[in-house]
Amino acid sequence: MPKGYLVANIRVEDQEKFSAFAGMAAPVIKAHGGKVLARGPNAERHEGDVTGIVMMIEFDSLEVARRFYFSDDYQAAKAVRDACSQADLMLIEGAE
Repeated sequence: MPKGYLVANIRVEDQEKFSAFAGMAAPVIKAHGGKVLARGPNAERHEGDVTGIVMMIEFDSLEVARRFYFSDDYQAAKAVRDACSQADLMLIEGAE
């Protein structure tokens, strides 16, 4: 079964509130078996002008990634994130 991935680009507007979001999200990611593959503001941007923190999280499947994203615990964290940042976030199934 192919892995599932969450890919996000997040533009933080309030670092203190974003730290609270990160503290809420990390245990939910772990509870769903998520593995953070990449995270940080220093992505090499060769095309486009989107800035921010890039994040890639691997889950056992796309369905597990969906369960994570739509879980009550993550939605509570997301409400905090929404109040302090702008995000582009996608879920996608792995190629293999």
